[in-house]
Amino acid sequence: MIAPTLPPLLDLAGIAVFALSGALLATRLKQTIVTVAFFALVTGVGGGSVRDLLIGAPVFWVHDPWVAPVILLTALIAWFTPNRWWEGKVLDWADALGLAAYAVLGTAKALSYDVEPVPAILMGVITGCVGGVIRDVLAGLPSILMRPELYVTAAALGATLCALGSLLPVPQGTVWALAALAAFALRGAALIWRIELPPYSRET
Repeated sequence: MIAPTLPPLLDLAGIAVFALSGALLATRLKQTIVTVAFFALVTGVGGGSVRDLLIGAPVFWVHDPWVAPVILLTALIAWFTPNRWWEGKVLDWADALGLAAYAVLGTAKALSYDVEPVPAILMGVITGCVGGVIRDVLAGLPSILMRPELYVTAAALGATLCALGSLLPVPQGTVWALAALAAFALRGAALIWRIELPPYSRET
């Protein structure tokens, strides 16, 4: 199985969206440009880096000539622009698209390295979510794992459908597209209707 890749410009755009979310959080916390750049880096490539280390693959961005410059440029954009420019739902929707795509691509890459389906699903979730988890932990905020919104769940849906689809005799490109679409739809529904998972409430 060949590991899937996005077209280079789309791949960089997705990384930039994740990086921007980290950089903007740092600017809202009134941090220095160094911290803003670091937040952009760990949010943009954190999930994919952890995945590659776990599956024994070369870390995807280390030998890429474009990823690090794009992340640094994104950090500078966040630093030199007012936060009000980024208010609203545009960034949330772009993040939802990146989450869906990278959860599926992370799963498919793990499968291409002969990782078993269930661990591969977890690799997909890690790819889509861990950068945001690291960002929130560094900022001292409740991470996405601690919030009831359908974020990790959407990544898990896309990753699961990708892994299951790999077992079927259908074109894998079709599987990846449908799995990403399902993850994006679930995340989008959560954004529109504020769908959340119920919290644990059993009395002791």
